[in-house]
Amino acid sequence: MMVSFRNVDVPSGTPPGSWPYEAIATTIERGLIGDWAVLTRAIRREPWGPVARMVEEYLSREHPPGVGPLLERAISGARAEAEAAERAEVAHEVDDLVRRSGLTSRDFAERIGTSASRLSTYRSGKVMPSAALVVRMRRCVEQVE
Repeated sequence: MMVSFRNVDVPSGTPPGSWPYEAIATTIERGLIGDWAVLTRAIRREPWGPVARMVEEYLSREHPPGVGPLLERAISGARAEAEAAERAEVAHEVDDLVRRSGLTSRDFAERIGTSASRLSTYRSGKVMPSAALVVRMRRCVEQVE
């Protein structure tokens, strides 16, 4: 099946991330639920990827009733889920590094230049450590292993 967009033909099965902007815009304007679901799935896979960015760009200029708010929620929801997963992944890595070091939380925190209470917030995922601090944590573990 071939999907036609104004002056653009997109073969069926072509990932939306490779569609031109005009195809994304036409899908939003004239698509049906199944077409919007294709965009939503692409947004969920890559919340900051090309489809999400093109949809955001379109929605910054146009405000289609119904589908506009749904796509905005799809983007914000996918990004919130991705950020939560990233936060959990970092918390897991910090916790793993502390355990692998064999040090107490207080000693580990002291060696990386922070407090035990702050380290606790990193381990729980309440606070995200900077990239530089994660590098320090990794180096601390390498030094004690």
